[in-house]
Amino acid sequence: MKLGLKGRVAVITGSGSGIGKAIALALAREGVKVVIGEIDTQKGVKVAEEIRKRGGQSLACATDVSRRDEVRQLIEKAMKEFGRVDILVNNAGICPLTPFEDIKEEEWDKVLNINLKGAFNCSQCAIKFMKKQKFGRIINIGSIAGKDGGVVGFHYSASKAGIICLTKSLAKYGAPYRINVNTVSPGPIDTEMTKNWPVSTKKTRLKQIPLGMFGQPEDIAETVVFLASDLARYITGENIDVNGGALMD
Repeated sequence: MKLGLKGRVAVITGSGSGIGKAIALALAREGVKVVIGEIDTQKGVKVAEEIRKRGGQSLACATDVSRRDEVRQLIEKAMKEFGRVDILVNNAGICPLTPFEDIKEEEWDKVLNINLKGAFNCSQCAIKFMKKQKFGRIINIGSIAGKDGGVVGFHYSASKAGIICLTKSLAKYGAPYRINVNTVSPGPIDTEMTKNWPVSTKKTRLKQIPLGMFGQPEDIAETVVFLASDLARYITGENIDVNGGALMD
């Protein structure tokens, strides 16, 4: 069976760097037309330009996923430019490493608004078009923290746990319309986020990973490519762990 991705249209949030950028490049490699949704305009434009230089089709749209009006504009721009939305990757997220008793209400709200409400906003705006097409793939980026928690980033862990359950609910809702919805939950990945961790934290986390290394953004990207493809047509409502064995169900 072939991937069946050529000519599809994907909207990827938070895709100006890190995991999101790797996902955008991997899907573009397979012939997917990519819409970059990124709050950092310059980063988003650079990724879109890189895809075009490689012979792909891409455009960037400045997007704060916590703002409903900006999400609506993102999806409408994709529809206007490419005529459809086949794949939505809800990747945008933030992870302040604030100790529990130091988390202020404003910070809690910001994390939940971007990480969880953002996925809700994007999914709700995109799914009406997928229903009309009778086809869609929604792939949410979760986290190992959404399953086992953590001693810092309580709001991040809570938001990612919400993502996993949102996925299951959306999968049940979308199934009659051939809309598959899944989560990919990374463990520690070698990105700017983990590069800023204290050395002691990195050493501790490495000891918890049986494979003995942090993952690369491409490890997540290739899993997303699989879930977006025809190879995964019978997979929905699942959480795929990509964590080097750090957490085994």
